Amino acid sequence: MKQNGKGRLSYCFVFGLLLALPVQAAPFVSNVVGAQRPGTKLVDITYDLTDADHATLAVTIKISKDAGVTWDVPCTSVFGDGIGPEVTPGKGKSIVWDAGADWNGQWSNRMKAKITATINAAPQPSGEWLVVDLSMGPKAASYPVSYLDNAPGGPWPFAGWSDEYKTTKLVLRKISAGSFMMGSPTGELGRNPEEGEKETLHKVALTKDFYVGVFEVTQKQWALVMGAWPSKFSNASFRNARPVENVSYEDIRGSDMGSGWPANNAVDDGSFMGRLRAKTGLDFDLPTEAQWEYACRAGTTTALNSEKNLTHVEDCPNVAEVGRYWFNGGQNQDAGVDTSGGTAKVGSYRPNAWGLYDMHGNVLEWCLDWWDFGDYSPLPVTDPKGGDGSFPPGAGPCRIIRGGSWAYFADCCRSAYRGCYWSPMARTDTVGFRIVKTIQ
Repeated sequence: MKQNGKGRLSYCFVFGLLLALPVQAAPFVSNVVGAQRPGTKLVDITYDLTDADHATLAVTIKISKDAGVTWDVPCTSVFGDGIGPEVTPGKGKSIVWDAGADWNGQWSNRMKAKITATINAAPQPSGEWLVVDLSMGPKAASYPVSYLDNAPGGPWPFAGWSDEYKTTKLVLRKISAGSFMMGSPTGELGRNPEEGEKETLHKVALTKDFYVGVFEVTQKQWALVMGAWPSKFSNASFRNARPVENVSYEDIRGSDMGSGWPANNAVDDGSFMGRLRAKTGLDFDLPTEAQWEYACRAGTTTALNSEKNLTHVEDCPNVAEVGRYWFNGGQNQDAGVDTSGGTAKVGSYRPNAWGLYDMHGNVLEWCLDWWDFGDYSPLPVTDPKGGDGSFPPGAGPCRIIRGGSWAYFADCCRSAYRGCYWSPMARTDTVGFRIVKTIQ
């Protein structure tokens, strides 16, 4: 492995008559194999590219005509999915080098190739708000993306959003990096024994800004990406702006590449995130659990992000201000009910100080993280990614869900409340999600 300055890693392999020798693993590039096509001067090179934090990397290749480090052989006639400024991480990345076109000289029996993977340094578009236009539906070749300095619905703060931003467009707000106290303090009404025993209140630092959905993803938005209506609360007159539910972690991210978090942030092509990424060029994802709680709290330390605590663990008027739960409509579970029961239209209740809605109740929200069966560390942590997927005997790996739902009592709608589902394949009418775009 060669290291070429900050943020850059490269990998060398040597091949006799263009045949690759075994290689060692490297942070970005590994499993490099090179071979000359018989009877031609084309060289096929494959490798694996991994990175947990970036959707694309810039990959270049250089050739030396001997085992030295004089990278002076022309190498411009290259093509494949493993070369260029926007290479996505994955296995079996392919580069074909036309040695005959670039350099028709005679090489020794030992040539050397160097593959370099570099974090893209190009400036990203900026703006306080990010809007994705889904209106062309699941057959669209792309979804237009806009970055805005001002709220798309009018001067901020304002009384409400039009249905356009709850149905045919996704709207996200930029959240600045910062730190907060994650978990619940001793004495918080509704705090459960697990929070006291294992989930110690602790300081978390998030080092990267991120965009987060102002609303939970709605049924119409899901249909415009996936072409399906999976939710229980399916009354056609009211469903469009209700949160999508009955969608699993695997529906959202995929069961193959999408199961890899926290080792990497890859998703399956056919998943919701896979399709959204492909049509926007942006690495949208679920939030980490820490991102979710940081965004929910919006600087508050109380049980609710309205700067209020619970008055009762079941029926609480303070929860009724900020979201749909059991005692303000959730008891009516009929699939055909209008928005007076079951799930509410997103944005129907009071937002937090950062303008985010429905982080208490309506539907629980999937997070990226595996449930960590160990204790929260009482020590400060930076950019936590949750558990590693291991689990004790008699249990199974499960992904985090946050935020409470229409079917929950007040104590399970607090900012600190956390739960999990044992299977990433689980679908239930109480769980949906919102999206995040982390700024690298």
